[in-house]
Amino acid sequence: MMESQVDRELLEKIADLIGKPVGAFNIRKDTGCDGRQSTENIQITGKTDGKSGIDIRIKDGTKGEQCHIPVIITKPGIQELVYNDFYIGENCDVDIVAGCGIHNCGDCDSEHDGIHTFYIGKNAKVHYIEKHYGEGEGTGKRILNPQTIVYLEEGASIVMDTSQIGGVDDTKRYTKCEANGANSEVQINEKLLTAGDQHAVSEMDVILNGAGARTRVVSRSVAKEQSTQVFYPRVQGNAPCFGHVSCDSIIMGAAKVRSIPEITCNHVDATLMHEAAIGKIAGEQLLKLETLGLTPEEAEEKILEGFLR
Repeated sequence: MMESQVDRELLEKIADLIGKPVGAFNIRKDTGCDGRQSTENIQITGKTDGKSGIDIRIKDGTKGEQCHIPVIITKPGIQELVYNDFYIGENCDVDIVAGCGIHNCGDCDSEHDGIHTFYIGKNAKVHYIEKHYGEGEGTGKRILNPQTIVYLEEGASIVMDTSQIGGVDDTKRYTKCEANGANSEVQINEKLLTAGDQHAVSEMDVILNGAGARTRVVSRSVAKEQSTQVFYPRVQGNAPCFGHVSCDSIIMGAAKVRSIPEITCNHVDATLMHEAAIGKIAGEQLLKLETLGLTPEEAEEKILEGFLR
């Protein structure tokens, strides 16, 4: 397969996952910039401190705009660490869409590590979407290690929708959110699918420092075959606040899943709760779908699709 065809097909798959870039965007390909566009309200510039990455600055009051920052790796043996910093002004309401696709047909590992740091101003709203995908017939691994760090001022909020739905051999995700302002809010929705010998670790620290701060963390995962998963979400309440953590996993074959939710209350008016469940697909669910004409394999896929939706 020619490299140009690999590039085109991977671009199409990333576009299917995160949507085609509109408005402001930065496309990173094989450690370099493959395209960049700013708008009147969203400015994207390269780092000037010697680090690899970009700065994204969004003006006060910007609403209804998007910023796309996809990453594409088409060559084996690439290892990179990228720093992307987001400065979101007051009273904004914006979508930020990130995605990474790795195509590895070689015998050397390809790895992308990204550190995204968000500084969200007063009363600003951010919807952050991050999707990861891997493919290729090579023996080299496809590795993604994302870090997301968020600082929220008064009345600020972020909704994080993260998903990894296949093809990534190893991943270690770390998320840290500090809800420092009064009435700030963090919502995290995580979806994960592993198969074969894939391994995934997800750690979170949500720290509620502001009076009236809130968080909701929802993790849904499916572990197939010999894959392994570890979830370690931690929520800390240091003020009158509310937090809820929910981790649900479906386990199949010889897979292994560990779920370790942790809550810490350091204020008498902090209300925190957590729940976790790990189990196999219920037999009655499969039977019901099979009676409707689905094969066992089709029934299983329908259940998993609905669970990860």
